[in-house]
Amino acid sequence: MQTKTAIKLLVLLALVSLLLPPSLLYAHGDKRPMKKGILLVAFGTTVPEAQISFDNIEQSVKKSLPGVPVYWSYTSRIIIKKMAKEGKHLATPAEALAKMMRENFTHVVVQSLHTAPGAEFHSMLKNVHKFAGMDKGIKKVLVGYPLMATSEDVQRVAEAIIKVIPKERKKKEGVVLVGHGTHHPANVYYAALAYHLQRLDSNVFLGALEGWPGIDDIKADLKKRRFKRVYLMPFMSVAGDHARNDMAGPGENSWKSILEKEGINCVVVLKGTAEFQEFVDIWVDHLRAAFEHFR
Repeated sequence: MQTKTAIKLLVLLALVSLLLPPSLLYAHGDKRPMKKGILLVAFGTTVPEAQISFDNIEQSVKKSLPGVPVYWSYTSRIIIKKMAKEGKHLATPAEALAKMMRENFTHVVVQSLHTAPGAEFHSMLKNVHKFAGMDKGIKKVLVGYPLMATSEDVQRVAEAIIKVIPKERKKKEGVVLVGHGTHHPANVYYAALAYHLQRLDSNVFLGALEGWPGIDDIKADLKKRRFKRVYLMPFMSVAGDHARNDMAGPGENSWKSILEKEGINCVVVLKGTAEFQEFVDIWVDHLRAAFEHFR
């Protein structure tokens, strides 16, 4: 009888161990003092001038959560390799978390600085979750939402875009926001944002370098409305290579060249969304919401 009871108890314990998050299984006996940290995760850039976006975010994060150490990591393998050739090491999220684990951080918020929860975000999310529950590792790892995650985020981003359009732009002139886009299902966020923008200002359009709506869709809309002048702005956290070349470069395939070939004069605004406090505040709010779970 005692043997049967012992077997049942072992089976019950085994089931509990499968259901509980790994971090809870060992945290009970972990006597380390709480050490909180922040890991900011960006796509990355190779353009030095675009660093102003990252500096602005870090300053805002430190102001919002003073005294909490801030680390950086990047998800673009192409950018990481390019910077390595120039002698600059950019840490991946896994490398940065491993470093934080060695430095005895117990509670970390990994804040995504991506625009939408696309392929880069989900790949990062998968790797980050592996760090929760490692023996003597980080007790709790939480991930803050990217810029657009909820319907409220999309509405807030649309309102922010309207606020940062150059004041000298006339109401009858068009505005074209150029996002990176994605072939991930998360590209639907761009369509949702385009809808909100049209409701706020019917002369503001949103396109994507990858995904929908593309340059052909935007060009058709502008020609149909007979615009002669538009403001061309990046809808990316930094005004990096995509903004300076694919959007506004001198090459024949840039959006600027394609539109000007159609007789549409383009006024280029080279500022990433992270240079505007209206957008940075959204990321910081997501970070603070995640941080509130650390008690």
